[in-house]
Amino acid sequence: CTGGLYCPAQRKQALLHFAGRRAMDIEGLGDKLVDQLVDAAIVKTPVDIYRLGILALANLERMGDKSAQNLLAAIDKSRNTTLGRFIFALGIRNVGEATARDLARHFGSLDALSEADEARLQQVPDVGPIVARCIVEFFAEAHNREIIEQLRAAGVRWEEGEPAVMPAGALVGKVFVLTGTLPGMSRDEAKARIEAQGGKVVGSVSKKTDYVVAGAEAGSKLVKAQELGVDIVDEQGLLTLLAQST
Repeated sequence: CTGGLYCPAQRKQALLHFAGRRAMDIEGLGDKLVDQLVDAAIVKTPVDIYRLGILALANLERMGDKSAQNLLAAIDKSRNTTLGRFIFALGIRNVGEATARDLARHFGSLDALSEADEARLQQVPDVGPIVARCIVEFFAEAHNREIIEQLRAAGVRWEEGEPAVMPAGALVGKVFVLTGTLPGMSRDEAKARIEAQGGKVVGSVSKKTDYVVAGAEAGSKLVKAQELGVDIVDEQGLLTLLAQST
């Protein structure tokens, strides 16, 4: 299902995800209430949550005036959110909470994210081809774009910023694996220096790996790199690559 925010088959699950604590954080909008709202055809999409009033809620089972007022207050409070939370709330397939925050930091605005192609998306840490394709497909759906605009019109807002500046240099888009102990720098330092120049450090060797940086007592990752014909460099080789990218 690529229907995302509009998918009837997954309506209840999508609404619960949208209202969840790590997403829009609408306190009081739980399983039983969502069941009632959907079954009564009061809520079909997340936009309908922001159209709820006392009269609609008063007819629901076990919903007194105080509970209704508390829910409406929680809904109103959720209108002010963060871009990362909103992206997560959208329920894009394979986009978890951490990835949503990374996308928010990288692109700075929802418009920039929605216009990004798969290659641009894969510049974000931990976003591979599958996740990038899911994001592109989500924003390609007219229904999803329409609901996002309706949510904005309903007063849902978040702060936006400048997109992250992509580092320039020879390491942009290159995939590294670190193995063994390097003589002059820690693994964390090596990773930070690679990422600062646009490279990506992953935990396992594959055909997509560009370089394996091997130190003392390198293990199975070195063997795998040799089997796949991946370029293997030592610390000095890494320093040479870093120097070329500055």
